[in-house]
Amino acid sequence: MEHPENDDLYKGLKVNKGVADVPTVNPYLKKRLQRKEYTPAEFVEGILKGNITILSQAVTLVESAKYEHQQVAQEIIEKCLPHAGKSVRIGITGVPGAGKSTSIDVFGMHLIGKGRKLAVLAIDPSSERSKGSILGDKTRMEALSREKNAFIRPSPSAGSLGGVARKTRETIVLCEAAGFDTVFVETVGVGQSETAVHSMVDFFLLIQLAGTGDELQGIKRGIMEMADGIIINKADGDNIDKANLAAAQFRNALHLFPPSESGWFPKVLTYSGYYNLGIKEIWEMIGKYMEFTKKNGYFNHKRNEQAKYWMYESINDTLREKFYHNPAVENRLGITEQQVLNNEISSFVAAKRMMDLFLADISGK
Repeated sequence: MEHPENDDLYKGLKVNKGVADVPTVNPYLKKRLQRKEYTPAEFVEGILKGNITILSQAVTLVESAKYEHQQVAQEIIEKCLPHAGKSVRIGITGVPGAGKSTSIDVFGMHLIGKGRKLAVLAIDPSSERSKGSILGDKTRMEALSREKNAFIRPSPSAGSLGGVARKTRETIVLCEAAGFDTVFVETVGVGQSETAVHSMVDFFLLIQLAGTGDELQGIKRGIMEMADGIIINKADGDNIDKANLAAAQFRNALHLFPPSESGWFPKVLTYSGYYNLGIKEIWEMIGKYMEFTKKNGYFNHKRNEQAKYWMYESINDTLREKFYHNPAVENRLGITEQQVLNNEISSFVAAKRMMDLFLADISGK
């Protein structure tokens, strides 16, 4: 519409048209490509062909908390299961600062140099406050992250080590189906996560440090009993004598423990991840362990026990999820909690009432 000021009644006064608004988005910017949605069959086909992009997307589905994603993920895992189980699974743990990520980088390059394909699954601790994770393990594996035969996947613990461990177990299946013959599982650090990781690997490697004044503190009965091999890192320069002393202390401590179920006596070795020293000896030790346990039948026995363990863990997780998402429980839980806080009923009575309510609801009574 023209301005009325341009009418003949207002001769001598002219108002020009305004300048059109400039768009805030560049009109020449190409529309972002949408990620293709794959069917479960297409996921499985891509994984079996070793497609890393499709494998990564499948792992994302496994880690997702969405119900529809979990349904697709379980279908993919079921179809990949017959193609899994052929890798060597190694759990790697150690105190913070022991050099786990640097060691994995060096170990991985050693294996790739021998023609192996390696998947690294790193459990990264999440902040209790923000619930976020840095997921920076890949940046500390500079050489390995550039290799086409290596797949590095950090996962946030998100406050639930059991949940992440279950998802890591499922991710191992996908990686094995994709053709990775060696799988590393790196833990958060010495703590609760070790038991969960121990229940999904063939060989459990404990990395320790020397010269920190904490050698004896590092000899924890629980973690030591799980270890199939102990390696002392940073055995170089002026630290060599301290590393050898620490190794002797660990060997003496191991003699105090009862024999392991596998019949294998854990070895203690020194090495330097930074200078790439002693790496060959570590892999010879792991090779001897694998040969020893396969010969005496313990390898298959342990895998069977692990499969049974994760079946019961999955049952427990499903029951817990069904309980807390039950409408009757959701409606009553807050009221019952307040009764406990007001000392009207005990915690045990409250728990029994909630369980009775849940069982009655699912049975239709």
